[in-house]
Parts: sequence; structure tokens; C-alpha cells
Amino acid sequence: MATKEFKKFTREEVAKHNTEESLWIVIDSKVFDVTRFRNLHPGGASVFMDEDIPGGDATEAFFGLHRFEVLEKPQFARLQIGVVQGEEPQIKGGIVPGKISEVPYAEPTWLSKGFQSPYYKESHHRLQQAVRKVIDEVVYPDAQDRELDGKRPSQSVLDKMAELNLHAMRMGPGKHLKGLTLMGGVVAPEEFDYFHELVISQEIARCGARGYGDGLLSGCVIGLPPVLNFGSPELKARVVPEVLSARKFICLAVSEAYAGSDVFGLQTTATKTEDGKHWIITGTKKWITNGTFADYFTVGCKTEDGFTVILVERGEGVSTKPIKTSYSPSAGTAFVSFDHVKVPVENTLGEEGGGIFVMLSNFNHERWVMCCINVRAQRLVVEECMKWVNQRKAFGRPLHSLAVIRSKLALMISRVESQQSWLESLTYQMCNMSYREQASKLAGQIAFLKSHMTRSAQLTAADAVQIFGGRGITQTGMGKFIEHYHRTVTFDALLGGAEDVLADLGVRQAIRGMPADVRL
Repeated sequence: MATKEFKKFTREEVAKHNTEESLWIVIDSKVFDVTRFRNLHPGGASVFMDEDIPGGDATEAFFGLHRFEVLEKPQFARLQIGVVQGEEPQIKGGIVPGKISEVPYAEPTWLSKGFQSPYYKESHHRLQQAVRKVIDEVVYPDAQDRELDGKRPSQSVLDKMAELNLHAMRMGPGKHLKGLTLMGGVVAPEEFDYFHELVISQEIARCGARGYGDGLLSGCVIGLPPVLNFGSPELKARVVPEVLSARKFICLAVSEAYAGSDVFGLQTTATKTEDGKHWIITGTKKWITNGTFADYFTVGCKTEDGFTVILVERGEGVSTKPIKTSYSPSAGTAFVSFDHVKVPVENTLGEEGGGIFVMLSNFNHERWVMCCINVRAQRLVVEECMKWVNQRKAFGRPLHSLAVIRSKLALMISRVESQQSWLESLTYQMCNMSYREQASKLAGQIAFLKSHMTRSAQLTAADAVQIFGGRGITQTGMGKFIEHYHRTVTFDALLGGAEDVLADLGVRQAIRGMPADVRL
């Protein structure tokens, strides 16, 4: 589409239009006629008659009140009638698909100009560039809309991700990638590692829509690995292709009203029929992500010989209803009921009574993914705050000139940088351990990291609200991402295991590893 040619005006010409009958303003070298819009302005008409605004340059005033994206909305873009002669726009903003941010600390170090990392190869850079472009162009717009209207992610978005095999890559490295063309061929299946998966998780987190992010098949990320790792060949052949193609959806159903982090306290039961060919499952599950639209449920059950994980297909006896939470219904958070549901014993994942190993193995990956997302979401908050303190003025000077503001930023940046480094160190260990080794050696480390991250995230959220002031508690406008983050930040502190429970898990694992002969 050809770029519209705008008429050129001198600033002297613009200055003549300074009355209520003919009111022009300049914003970043662009000339707007706001005569008729003035009385429709959500912030009131009077602001257009403030000193130096009528017929003048309103750039500073505008960006003190509005995000750049406002200028890009059709209903406001049509108010532009020209440009200032001999001047070019000086302000960069909005989403430029695939672009690396130039704001300090807005990107992890390995993506920052002039920095190196021992962990990332050329294939990681290629994947990051390709994924960011897709996220910016396809996922981000849908995320903003669905987060607000509460609908699950659009099927067209899920289909596009399936076409690029993004759903498959979010399962991590493994045999399920064999023969697939990953992201148009930017990375080969045999070289795909956990750092590639980290890249994908962190790019998705940049959408800044927590409920939508979980709705974007996070149920698959935590619900399908037990099928991949412990399901029979026949079960995998039937279920995995339709889930990874987004034709059907899956979720993990462990938490109950009676038991959250305490998996041994589960009350959902599975008993065998007399002929031993089926399980009869009865019970309820609560706070199940993607549960409202799931076709399959990876269910933790209490059985005669302990704890067993079974794949249940939606059908007779299975019902779901939405649960209202602090974030968007787009996540599909559900209360799930199983009323004497008959399931073939072939749907058992792992050994009967061996469900705790299935879950512990799965919890490591689930919590690691949450760490990837959590620290990237914190970094998004850092970027928002860095932009805001640079453009906001208080007491007649930029916000960043206040020592208390710089102190908050210092702590926010320190937290996010240290956590990313710890995450990358753990990811390197994952790349060099088998699934079983990860389960035994990294459970405590990952638990510590998640607990530390989620507590840090709540500090960052509180600091960000203080920096943004009233805008930080307003769901629209300049502080909308800060308000959203502050409202939803505690989800990570609960999902996948509560903070205190995980911290205790890490210590208990460390105590078990203590040599018997050491003394002070």
C-alpha cells in the first residue's frame, strides 16, 4: 500500500490555528487538526487550550499522557492533516515486528549489542529472530484483544503456530521433533535444545498478557509431556499429532480444592473394573488451566497402590465450568468434574502407583518454563519503567532525576539480570542431563529459582506501581501493562507449586544430599 502524501506546513502556518474554531497541534513533526475532536476527547476539551498547546507543539504534553500506539489507531491517525516542513519524526514507538529493543536492559544480555554468551549459537539467534517476528505480527494483536474479551486464543493463531511447529518445540527437545521442519527450517530437530525452548517461551512472554499467555496452550506444555514420556506407543500415535496440530487440546489436572501442592492429599480416585480393563475415575479438579476447552485431561489419581497418572478424554461423565480469577478467562481456568468416568487401562501413563515419578519429572519442566516466562515478564516491566522515567516529568524535571526512582530501577534491573543468569546456568545443566537425572538432581535447584523469582517479581511489581503512580493501577493508558502485571503477578507464585513449598523442597533435597560424616 502506498504511503499517504501529507501537505507540508511551516510552524508559523500551524500557529495561526490557535482558536476553538480552528485548532491545530503538532506532535513529533506531524500536524493534527483537532477542532472537531476537541469536544470528543476522553480527557476533556480544556486540555487543548492549555498554555502553548493551541497552534503549538504538543509533543511533550501528549507523551506525558498517552502511549505511542494511540497515534497509530485509525480513529486518531485520520486527524493528521500534514507534516511540519523540513522536520522528521524523532520519537520511536509502537511494535516494529522482529525489532530488538534499544532500551537498556530491555533485552537479555545475549541479545544486547556488543555482548557475548557461551550458551547461544547461531541457530538460537536465527530462531529468536523468526519467532519474534511471528509473535509481533500474529500473536501480539490477538493477545491484546483476547485478554480483554476473555475468549480463548484465536484458532488462526494456533494454526499458524502449528504450521511452524511451535507447539511441538514448546515440548522441549526429543524424539517428537524428528522429521519436522522447525520454524521454516531455521533450526534442525537434532540440534534443538532447551535454550531453543527458552527462546520461544521468553518471546511469547513479551505479549504482556498473562491470561492469554496461559491460554496459548500452556495446558499442552504441562499436560502433554507425560504422554510423550510415559504413554504407550499406540496412545502417543493417536493423541500427540492431533494436539501438536492444535486440532485438539490437552491440560494437566492435578490440583484439587482439597489438595494443591500436596499431591499425596488428592482425593480423586481411580478403581479398576472387575475385568481389569478399565479405570473408573471419580472426583474433582480445580484451577485447571485450559480446562474449559480441553479435549484431554492428564489426571492425577489416588489408586489402590498409590498415586497414578491417567489420560482421560472428554466424554460421558466429564464436565467443566469456568472459574473467575484475577486474570483473563482467555486462560480457560476450570473446575473439572469426573463422575464415574470409564477409561481404558491403556491410558495409564507410566506404571500403576508410579505417578509420583511421572509428576515430579513433569514438575521440573513445568516450573522451568514458568521461570523462563516470569523473568522475561519482569524484563518487560523494566522496559516500561525505563521508558516512563525518561519521558515523565515531576517537580519540573525528568522522573529519573529523583534518587528514589533510580534506586527502585537499580533493584529491578539487578533482580532480572541475576535471575536470567541463574536460569541460563540451570538450562545448561538440563541440556547435559537425561530426563531422569534432571528429576533427581535439578528438582531442588529449579524449585529454589522459581521461589526466588516469584518473590522478586512481586517486589518488582510493587516498585513499578510506585514509579507509575495512579497510572500503575489503571487498566488502560500509559500504565496498562504495569497494572496488569501487578494484578496477575501472584499467579506464578502459586501455579506449579507455592513459593514456600518449593523453597522447602529445595532445602529438603539439599539435606538429603548431606554427607553423613561432615561436622563443623
